[in-house]
Order: sequence, then structure tokens, then C-alpha cells
Amino acid sequence: MDSATQVLLGASIGVAVMGRRTALWKSALWGGVAGLLPDLDVLLDHGDPILNMIRHRAETHALLLLTLFAFPMAWGVSRIHRQPQLYGRWWWALMLALVTHPLLDLMTIYGTQVFQPFTDEAYGLGSMFIIDPVYSLPLLAGVVAALRIKTVGRALAINGWALVFSTAYLAWSALAQWGVTQHARQSLEAQGLPSQQLLVTPAPLSTLVWRVVALDGERLHEGFYALMDGGRPIRFVAHARGGALAAQHADHPQLQRLARFTDGFFKVRQEGARLVVTDLRMGQEPDYVFSFDIGPPLQAGQTHPVAEQRSRRMNVGEGLQWLGQRMSGRDVPPPGSAGG
Repeated sequence: MDSATQVLLGASIGVAVMGRRTALWKSALWGGVAGLLPDLDVLLDHGDPILNMIRHRAETHALLLLTLFAFPMAWGVSRIHRQPQLYGRWWWALMLALVTHPLLDLMTIYGTQVFQPFTDEAYGLGSMFIIDPVYSLPLLAGVVAALRIKTVGRALAINGWALVFSTAYLAWSALAQWGVTQHARQSLEAQGLPSQQLLVTPAPLSTLVWRVVALDGERLHEGFYALMDGGRPIRFVAHARGGALAAQHADHPQLQRLARFTDGFFKVRQEGARLVVTDLRMGQEPDYVFSFDIGPPLQAGQTHPVAEQRSRRMNVGEGLQWLGQRMSGRDVPPPGSAGG
């Protein structure tokens, strides 16, 4: 999730765990700091945009390492505030603020390496978009209540209910994703399309509209389903995926990295003498966040050049207008859509 939401989650957890034992601003402050810390790995440059992508949410998002880091952090915070007797409670608050960061990230599709250092496998459920106001705004209300309402009991109650609501919304997103996945498989099978490699993720900003992608080698089939569609079959549009080109250059190290990180949800195209690889999970045709020029095809013994990122963003105004129409159940094509 976005870093602002992670700060709010950490602050809300800090307030809930510390309760009346310390000033609410202290628990909100340090909980927010703990909620932000794992994302500071974005400041690390691994020398290549693809490596920067796949090394994000790695060791700094590992559950074991964050749990261990909570010990010295709690010691420091309890000494700063001259509360050594609250060391154990500070550890619980900061540990939960730290580890809920990667657990929340697991709800998105990006990929989070929560089991480092034992494995670099990246996991992601993909039931939440990276920014969702329905999840974040209740947390904001709870933290603001903790900082502004003078009646401590009331402030704690509002913050607690905000945490409950946001957590319930996460459960709802997983349930909605499961339901859309079942409907997508039925729609694909009815149209004679493959459903083995299937990706179901929410469209931006809500869980009311979902993007569905199915792969069949040379093509990807993209469709959208709104909960207001009322069970209407999903309309899929086919796009070129470059399966043969990917197979031809399967030994390319950069291609291998992206194929593994995306669980196969990528496409390849050739622009002149250069190969361009795109992560299909974040974005929609033809606009994607992570698209990389990996240079010309490699010859035997050659090393690959540094990749060049080529993000392409949808027009925000057109995108929001389309999203609003789809939320209401209108089956209108997304901006820039065209089969291929």
C-alpha cells in the first residue's frame, strides 16, 4: 500500500496497543514511524531499474527481521520517553506496527518477500489496489481522533473501531476477489478462452470494479467486471503478448527476472532492434507502470545493458470518468482500449 496509509496503520496500531499507558501522541508518532520504516528501501539504488523493482519489499519487509528489529527500537523509544517499565508494551506496539506493514502489502499484487532471508519468493494476493480511500480514511479518522479528542476513552474507542472497519474491509476485498474470479472462469470457459493463468485485481481506488487478465501464450485477454454488472458475462479483448518472442529470448537474464517476479504475467515486444518487457499486473492496456527497455537481443557471451524504465500512464481525467461509469454497471470500454 502507499506509504501514507502505512503510516496511518502504524499510528493507529500504536495508539491501540499503548492505550492509556502513555500520551496518545507518543504512541501515534512512533507507531507511524515504525509503519513507514520498511518502505525506506526505495532509497536504495541497485544500479538497474529492474533490480530496483524486484528488490523493493525484500529484506526490509521480512517478518522475522522486522520482529527482531522491534527489540532495539522499543528499547530506544522507552528510554527516550523515560519509560523503561513500558519496554515490553512498546515492543508489542512497535513490532505490530512493523510487521503489519508487509502483511498489508501482501494484499496488493506487487509482490512482498515476507520470508526473507530464507527465500526471495515474492507473494501478493492482489485483492487491494495500492491506494484505496475506503481503507485509508477510517484510519485517518481514528488517528485524528487520538490526537485531537481530549477524552482519552472516546479517542481510543474511535481509533479501535477504525481499525476494526479497515481490517474488515481487507477481508471483504479478498471475498470479492474470490467471487469475481469464479465469475471470470465461467465467462472465459463460455467463450472458449483459457482460464488456467488468470489474474484478478481491483481497478484503481476501490473494490467495486475488477480487472481480469487471462493468458494463452501469444495473447492476453483483458476484461473488466463491476459488482453492479449483476452477473453479466465479462467481455474480453485480446492483445498481443509476444509469447514466441519471449520463448526466443528465454535465456535473457532480465527477461528471466521479470518472468519470475511477475509469475508469468508479462509481455514482450520488439521496437526496432530493442526488446521491451512489460509487467502486466500493474496498469491496464495500453498503460503500465513497469515497462522496461532491456536493450537489443543478447549474443553469446554478451552482458546485458542497464534497463531503461518506460512507464506509461493513463490520462487521469479520462480514467476517473471511465471508472465512475463502470462502477455504475455501464459496460463501456476503458480509455485507449483496442484489440491486437
